[in-house]
Amino acid sequence: MFTGIIQAKAKVTSAKKEGSVIQVRLEKPRDWKLVLGQSIAVDGICSTVTVLPKGFFEVEYMPETLLKTTAGSFGTGSIVNLERSLTLNDYIDGHVVQGHVDATARIAEVIEEETTRRITVELPKTLSRYVAALGSIAINGVSLTVARLSGTKATVALIPHTLAVTNLGSLKKSDYVNIEADLMARYIVAALGESGTVGHAKKTLRKGGRTA
Repeated sequence: MFTGIIQAKAKVTSAKKEGSVIQVRLEKPRDWKLVLGQSIAVDGICSTVTVLPKGFFEVEYMPETLLKTTAGSFGTGSIVNLERSLTLNDYIDGHVVQGHVDATARIAEVIEEETTRRITVELPKTLSRYVAALGSIAINGVSLTVARLSGTKATVALIPHTLAVTNLGSLKKSDYVNIEADLMARYIVAALGESGTVGHAKKTLRKGGRTA
């Protein structure tokens, strides 16, 4: 479990394919102490530390992950966002992020402003139902608020801090990013169902031989 508050950026030093699996080596942030089996969100993808050479760490991605995320595009020199998993002593400054990427989305527009930037992503139709204006969304693992929603297009505003500490500042039109919808929105939509109303189970009470 994560919060979408990025703790570091790191460079991919190698990415090699072993059968159907891709092994990715990344620079380890200098002050981080990692252990084998630890969970790290890499661009929003919940990843397991499999190898831990000095100054680096490695993760592996299976075909299902490669199908749903941008992990297959990680190459030498790529810059990715990192976040260690949440502990019971941490503040949840963003929102609850599972690291289970729902889909990738294409950047439809990037608008530069004085010190900020607005980015619009084209969401898959199957995912847009879980996104609401002023609701939360994770893009490359970054917890963000949806500033505007128009059909399947969601726009977020990036402040200078976000541009500085994440890789979102380098995004260009037509780039692809990892998207995770808000977990609470997913539960709410599931509860409402296709009818859009909360269903209640009927209770049959028998009193004196009559059905109430």
